[in-house]
Amino acid sequence: MKELVSEIRTIIESARTNAMRSVDFCRVQMYWQIGRRIVEEEQGGQARAEYGKGLIKNLAKEIEPVYGSGFGQRQMEYSRRFYLEFPIAHTVCAQFNWSQYKALIDIPDKDKRKYYELEAVNNCWTARQMKRQINSMLYERMLLSNDKEAVLAMARKERMPEKPQEIVKDPMVLEFLGLEKRTHYYESDLETELINHLQDFILELGNGFTFVARQKRILLEDDEFFIDLVFYNRLARRFVIFELKTGEVTHQDLGQLQMYVNYYDRTEKLPEENPTIGILLCTAKNDTLVRMTLPADNNTIVASKYQLYLPTEQQLIAEVEKVKKEWEEAR
Repeated sequence: MKELVSEIRTIIESARTNAMRSVDFCRVQMYWQIGRRIVEEEQGGQARAEYGKGLIKNLAKEIEPVYGSGFGQRQMEYSRRFYLEFPIAHTVCAQFNWSQYKALIDIPDKDKRKYYELEAVNNCWTARQMKRQINSMLYERMLLSNDKEAVLAMARKERMPEKPQEIVKDPMVLEFLGLEKRTHYYESDLETELINHLQDFILELGNGFTFVARQKRILLEDDEFFIDLVFYNRLARRFVIFELKTGEVTHQDLGQLQMYVNYYDRTEKLPEENPTIGILLCTAKNDTLVRMTLPADNNTIVASKYQLYLPTEQQLIAEVEKVKKEWEEAR
């Protein structure tokens, strides 16, 4: 009897999921068709702002009272923009739901929009996950340490990440942890919350990450050490080690992380795998101290700031300018 109940539940859940997908598909098709007819009506497909604005307003007056708020002036305008931004029906209607397309339509920069479109497909983002990545300014954070062409090439899967900076975001946004903005909290609290929100943390980390271990014990003769978090990135084919610090990074922290990276490279890494990356996740860092502590040709250790709130556009612009200045001074 239990087996029968389980099978019937599976059938029902599968049918419900398929029904929802069918509804989403039909909804996207409907708004695309509405957008196409609006654009065609605008002087034979040539958009004119004033005419279009009046047309949409009048359409909404006629249709919204009959079919509801899903056909108001705002939705009609989204439909129009939807068709203009995605004019080929067969390339869009089966990819995302309407909420996802609306989030993409709101991005004016075409390169930025394409990046989120590609990454959403690559990672099977839900609408909530897509909006979170857009709001956390993932694209801009990737551009802090990479050029636009490299970022888009990785999203298109034309190249795999090679450098730590192509994998690690700086800053890293951990607003999903829900931790209070306190002057001090324990590293164990941060680690526990990251494990409790592992799915969200992997979403923030990006493509190809899988969880390996927490508090990984290593023994060096009679000395015992514990690595906070260990992940593996299957795209980069390398281990990625995280050490968590709730204060500013020190040269001792970097030295300890280098030891962990050396350990993994010498005892855990297979010959065909790439060198291990170590990430020191901290609340603040002295970039000059980091550069002076690590070798000039360092390609394995990265110090990344984390913040417990979504960045504002002004904060990110300031960070971009800071990075540009550092690059110019380093030349």
